Amino acid sequence: MSSPNRLNFSPEPQIQDTPGAFPSTPRENESSFVTSSQRSLSRAVYERREEYTVSRKIKIKVGVWNVASLQGTEKDIGAWFAHGKGVSESLSVLSFQDQPGAREHEGIENVGHQEARRSKNRSTTPLNDHGLPPPSEEIGLYVLGLQEVVDISSAAEAFRPYNDPHPSRKWKHAVEAAIPKGYSMVLEQQLIGLYMVVYASPTIAPTVSSVSTTTVRTGLMGYMGNKGAVVGRIVLGETTRMVFVNCHLCAGVEKGNLERRNWDASQIQKQTRFEPVNFHGESDEPSESIGDEDFAFWFGDLNYRLEGIPGEDVRRLLMLHTRNEYDEKNASKRKIDAELALHDRLSGPDPTKDDSSSYASTRSDATSPTKTATSLETHQTLDPSSDPASLLTTIASLLPHDQLHQQIRSGKAFQDGWREGPIDFLPTYKYDVGSVGMFDSSEKKRGPSWCDRILYRTRRDKLDYDHKVKAAEAARKRDQEMKAHGIDDQTLDGEEVLFDYDPATDGAPEEYEPEANDEDPEVVQTKAGFEDKIHLEYYTSHQRVLSSDHKPLDAVFTLTYDAVEPDLKAKVHREVARDLDKAENESRPSVTVIIDPHHEHREKSDQSSDHEGVDFGDVRFATSKTRAITIANTGSVSAVVGFTDRMVSEGDAPGAAPSWLRIHFDRASDGGTHNAEFHDVYTLEPGDAANVVLTISVTNIDLVRGLNEDRAHLEDVLVLRIHNGRDYFLPIHATWVPSAFGRSIGNLIRIPEGGIRKLHHKHDGETSDQAEGVKWSAPREIFRLTEAVEDLLERAIAEWGMRSGDAHPPWENAAWPFYLSSESHEKIQHLQERVREALDCDEPVSKALSEDLDSIHKVEAVATTLLDFLKSLEDGVIPGSLWVDLESAISEWEKAKQYPSTEEQKVKTLDVLVSSPAHSTSFTFIASMLSKVNSEVTAASTAQGQEGIGSQKIEDTHASIFSQAMIRAPPSSNAKERKATEGRMKRIMDIFTRADIERK
Repeated sequence: MSSPNRLNFSPEPQIQDTPGAFPSTPRENESSFVTSSQRSLSRAVYERREEYTVSRKIKIKVGVWNVASLQGTEKDIGAWFAHGKGVSESLSVLSFQDQPGAREHEGIENVGHQEARRSKNRSTTPLNDHGLPPPSEEIGLYVLGLQEVVDISSAAEAFRPYNDPHPSRKWKHAVEAAIPKGYSMVLEQQLIGLYMVVYASPTIAPTVSSVSTTTVRTGLMGYMGNKGAVVGRIVLGETTRMVFVNCHLCAGVEKGNLERRNWDASQIQKQTRFEPVNFHGESDEPSESIGDEDFAFWFGDLNYRLEGIPGEDVRRLLMLHTRNEYDEKNASKRKIDAELALHDRLSGPDPTKDDSSSYASTRSDATSPTKTATSLETHQTLDPSSDPASLLTTIASLLPHDQLHQQIRSGKAFQDGWREGPIDFLPTYKYDVGSVGMFDSSEKKRGPSWCDRILYRTRRDKLDYDHKVKAAEAARKRDQEMKAHGIDDQTLDGEEVLFDYDPATDGAPEEYEPEANDEDPEVVQTKAGFEDKIHLEYYTSHQRVLSSDHKPLDAVFTLTYDAVEPDLKAKVHREVARDLDKAENESRPSVTVIIDPHHEHREKSDQSSDHEGVDFGDVRFATSKTRAITIANTGSVSAVVGFTDRMVSEGDAPGAAPSWLRIHFDRASDGGTHNAEFHDVYTLEPGDAANVVLTISVTNIDLVRGLNEDRAHLEDVLVLRIHNGRDYFLPIHATWVPSAFGRSIGNLIRIPEGGIRKLHHKHDGETSDQAEGVKWSAPREIFRLTEAVEDLLERAIAEWGMRSGDAHPPWENAAWPFYLSSESHEKIQHLQERVREALDCDEPVSKALSEDLDSIHKVEAVATTLLDFLKSLEDGVIPGSLWVDLESAISEWEKAKQYPSTEEQKVKTLDVLVSSPAHSTSFTFIASMLSKVNSEVTAASTAQGQEGIGSQKIEDTHASIFSQAMIRAPPSSNAKERKATEGRMKRIMDIFTRADIERK
């Protein structure tokens, strides 16, 4: 149970359609009377479930096949998917005799004849194959997932913005022709080459509701549809949520391909969103995703391969089994024997063993029909799991190399409860088209793998995984707390340890083992509170389907579930709700939110101020503004309030407030100090009120650029959560006043007289002045700031000399006047705001500074504003393209171990900059000013007896500061290269601002 002083707000808050509406379902950590009331309602209705539910049992068949966009594959779909044909008993451990209504095997067409008569115009499955039970009419849901129904290697198909409906119609017609009459399609979705369709029997189809489908593209980082998933959600009988995922993950055998497969799977889970579950116009929740269902089935071409074992060895080992499917005259038999013989000749006998004991010959003998027959005559038949020569043993030896199993064990993919039936069939990829058992004989000879899979997960599986994760995290925290208090094995001195936790092993993923096909169905408590049962009947491949290079897979599940009779449930619900309604409503906390009124003059007279919520009015760069709200408890019970995570768009930072807004309560939170993992909460007794101050401040330059270009806006909605009560939504609005900060020099020299503020006031039809071209040789802002620094610095030093007394001069700090101490920051902040306003209005800086102000403060305000302005320039004074040329020249000087004269270095620098006159002129203004500043400060320092600082330290400090602010050097991850670049950047400033550069 969570602490009573903290609210464990959901990371994705549930926002109701109606602002301020009560949550539609209780949160898991709620424990007050209201929560009990909500649960009492569900419990009371649930306890009377026998009055409105009936038990149903259905079989669900899930089939998956990569058809490789080959013609004729649709001819096989009915045979294997609807009628269960094409399963090879000899190449699968699945026992047909154990299946009810097992087929009669005698008379089935042999493999040689089957391969010889293969045609694109008819089914390739063997003749006289009566199929695997259960009969098709016993299936309640047919779920089919196909991959590559179109050629996804085609760029035209992969980037196609829409789905070609022709392939889906072809496959839909093929399925409908094969399944029994009366079945209805309840779900269909396509994404380029991925196609999924679900059919329900006549008795089940009317009970299917809340159907929702979506697609997730993962090809080329989410843009191409050649990889990804089609996902669907249905609800059976208003009780049982089922999710189906048909996917095609990244192909390839390299490590990067494996990581990309894991990324694809994670993106499918993260990006999938379903419409709300809706019963008779009532939505259960705002939306659902993978993980909210009761039963999930994830199938498709997952593309996980066998790792750590040569593909050629796998091919050879498996063909020792498949060779026995053929007679001696068959072409596939001869091809397999030729490859095995070639391998034996190339590898030669093992010198450490007798020739007859080689692995290949042993496996060949063991799988030979003659030797097997002899063995059976003289010895008792071995259990396949104990027989070292059996197919099951071979498969068991390969499965530890399966990447999917490895990723689940390591917790990198599908670790959150997903499981799979026993794999007792051959790898499903890659075969020669038209062959039962000839693995890829092309030049590539791709290694066989179980690329095609059917995974499933119950709600209990997901909850068990979540519980283990929480338990491991709790154990880890307890271990850290013990260590923080000095408690370990050495300090306990033999005392009994209440709990022991090893962070290296505890909480680690358990060893992955395929799901055992138990006879007893698994009991699962659904999200709606009912007890369902599911059982995997079988999971196998259809080895004798020849029309693709993949073999199809299917699995049959038996599901027992309670289905709701809607009218009866509505009656029971009304009866229970009527008894609880009054007490529940009276016990809920209630607050009133009051937004304090605030009126101010706006930059635009036609700008409306009638915004709902909190309106900050005009907001300028780096200028803070505040607004206040009052939260009053107007109910009869205590109210626990706090701001929770708001809904954000993709790319926006999560949290209770945007980065440009701060929230401050007038009291300490219930938990005392703030913990970043939780939001602070505050308890208000009846009649109590809290004052909250909201502060807006825009300083992030990237945001400033977005606001200047109208790509971003100062708008958001805060969510005030009342524990066990309704949510309050507080709209935030501010009007951005465009600034000269954050722009490029190329943009600034085109701003007409009057500055950015005057341009902002013009109407859309009057902005053509800006498009006329360059209006200034350099930004007027740089000219005004550098001129003001020179003028104010001289005055400041003169005034200091007349009235300083014994005080320490500010230039004791070598960075002065481009540095503010913490003591002077607050005094100068309002001066900086005035200077920025003067720049935006194209007014002299001196006009913004009153004559009665201290000259020291004035020069500091202007100098630091200049530095901030240079840092904000999008392209810098020396753009990256020009810096590359300058750095190249300096590198040549360094290699020659001799620098040209100062004048020659200046000429070279200006020659590079001259290609961009505006940048060259701006550089000249700044370099000239900085040279004068160095001279003035050095002279003042000498006059005051501060020789200890020295001109060199002042010049070095200023050069370092301005080189970083003015030059946009390309980033480098190499620390040594970065240090060298910083030195070259500083040298450019030294060339123009110090007298002793010749000595460097």
